[in-house]
Amino acid sequence: MRHILATAATTLLLFFCAATAGAQTLSTRFACSLASDDGGDPITYADTGEIDLDGATVKTFRWESAIFRSTHGYDCNIDDDDGLKAEVRGEGSTAAWRVALKDGGAARLKRGYNFERGLNCTIRLERDGNTVHVKPTCPALCGSRINFSDIAIDLDSGTCRYDQAGKP
Repeated sequence: MRHILATAATTLLLFFCAATAGAQTLSTRFACSLASDDGGDPITYADTGEIDLDGATVKTFRWESAIFRSTHGYDCNIDDDDGLKAEVRGEGSTAAWRVALKDGGAARLKRGYNFERGLNCTIRLERDGNTVHVKPTCPALCGSRINFSDIAIDLDSGTCRYDQAGKP
């Protein structure tokens, strides 16, 4: 009887450890675009990416974000090679991550950008059930663009919506 109870307790403990570890994971691919108008000037937002986080471990992080106007375009991109670190808080459907550059200056220099936009880069990912809100503050990797687009991604379908459409 003791053996059965010990085995049941161990199995239950392993289940809760696995549930907690899995509760802080985020894995999604997305592709989205939006045609809009900025005071009479047509503007198109386009974003594609793949994010795979396991707690504070960045397994995969790639995001390309662009704004196209009739005469010019701006883009931002970030990927694993930029030297990323992550922090996580919360669990399950309300988990949140903060992904940042380990060395903003080195990442910016590698891309050949000047330092006018600053060296900081933080991307917050806030999970709300089956939706993750992506809130970037990352001028370091955007060349002449101020920032990536704010988007919300449906984790079931990979579709997204722009949280600040019309605001380049």
